[in-house]
Amino acid sequence: MCGRYASSRSPEDLVGLFDVHTWEPRETLAPDYNVAPTKDVFAVLDRPLKGEERTEPVRQLRVLRWGLVPSWAKSPELGVKMINARAETAHEKAAFRRAFTSRRCLLPADGYFEWVTGKGELDLEQRGRRKRARKQPYFVTPADGSVMALAGLYEFWRDGTRPEGDPRAWWVTCTVLTTEAETAALPDAGAHGADGPRSLADIHPRMPIALPPERWDAWLDPARTDEGELRDLLSGLPTGRHRAYPVSTEVSNVRNNSPQLLRELAEPEEKTLF
Repeated sequence: MCGRYASSRSPEDLVGLFDVHTWEPRETLAPDYNVAPTKDVFAVLDRPLKGEERTEPVRQLRVLRWGLVPSWAKSPELGVKMINARAETAHEKAAFRRAFTSRRCLLPADGYFEWVTGKGELDLEQRGRRKRARKQPYFVTPADGSVMALAGLYEFWRDGTRPEGDPRAWWVTCTVLTTEAETAALPDAGAHGADGPRSLADIHPRMPIALPPERWDAWLDPARTDEGELRDLLSGLPTGRHRAYPVSTEVSNVRNNSPQLLRELAEPEEKTLF
């Protein structure tokens, strides 16, 4: 799954990287090293410009809310459960199938975090409280330092409690598509000790789909609606593009947010299961 990621590039950088044609400077976000569900995030999408006569899609950089709220939802609270969509079944699920064929996006990231449950236990409090397993966070990022373009879907939801014309009446939300984690050896396998992860699958059985640049245009194209073709874009991806390394457990607290959360540790803070 993908429940936390980092996105620190400026909108100006993203405009260049993704060949964006339209971006409203008022829609800006500060660097976020601990992106969590329900936060606002940058998204790249192809869509006709609102209020203009021409109907051809335009590459845009938009700010969306992470956690997709289906158009038919009675409450936006459902979005908390919709931060991820399985690529294998998104085309047939009621919450995602319409977006899958007509509202696709890319979510720029530096990389994503995943936690590995360790062997040890940690007291929640000193006296008689139940114990929980230790968890070591890892950061997965492109090995070449490039931007990670997470495949996503977006949706519109109308808040019926707000009057027509209220800019807060419409929510635009998104989700990250996931797939089975790669079993191919990581390029830096063993760099953090003999007991470190050898593949992304060692860290977690699922991973977000990061599309390579040669697939961006096809994925964003709203004229491409064939489910089979779209599913093909999400499969057969090249492996070995990412590296993974342990980071401080400070990232486990969503209130922490600084570049230090991405600092590579020489070895895990917690004993892991590898």
